[in-house]
Amino acid sequence: MHRLPAWVGLGSGVLAFTAGTMNVFTLESALHQAVTHHSGSSSSMMLALSLGHYGLALRFLAIILAFVAGSVLSGFIIRDYHLRLGRRYGVSLMIESACILVAWSLASERPFATQLLLAGASGLQNAMATTYSGAVVRTTHLTGIYTDIGVIVGNRLAGIRSQPGKLRLLAGILAGFLLGGLANSLLFPYLGNGVLAIPAAITGTLGFGYWVYRQLYLKPRGQVADTPAGDGAAPGAP
Repeated sequence: MHRLPAWVGLGSGVLAFTAGTMNVFTLESALHQAVTHHSGSSSSMMLALSLGHYGLALRFLAIILAFVAGSVLSGFIIRDYHLRLGRRYGVSLMIESACILVAWSLASERPFATQLLLAGASGLQNAMATTYSGAVVRTTHLTGIYTDIGVIVGNRLAGIRSQPGKLRLLAGILAGFLLGGLANSLLFPYLGNGVLAIPAAITGTLGFGYWVYRQLYLKPRGQVADTPAGDGAAPGAP
């Protein structure tokens, strides 16, 4: 794996921060349900089904499907799962920001709709890019991050060197997610539902900034890639 550019690590960490903020918000507010990852939701759905709580099982199913729908939308917009400059990440991030803003407006009166919107936003973000030169890039949950860090540490104890920059990338995502959750916990008593303005502002600003960069810098130089290409290919490669 080639050395990871700084923008990959920084962007992944910032997006993980927004996911950590959203997830703790849904746990700390009246929603009481994680939305950025769904192993627990799937298990809870099966438990509710086994107990005959069919309405509750359907609610869990709807949240999971909202996450999947966000991933589908990301796949339609970006048209690949390898991270590289030139793809339409700006559009995805601005849509995510809009979903969070709408969720904020509905949080007090329509909590379930808020859950669905935040789950969709999380799916959209998580599916924006899953790999960069062999490194897995996931920004809305930590199970895989903890696993990969453990494997790298185990390999190093065995005298095997990891790919350059991979541990730094994983540590950045981990730190971002944890700091996002901490920020929400500290600010929620003061801002309430308004704490959702933080991830909305971050994703909206990143999305608009990247969209401008893509229009003004990448397109004139022919570095826009709207069709799938192999992992590690240069932007715009067929």
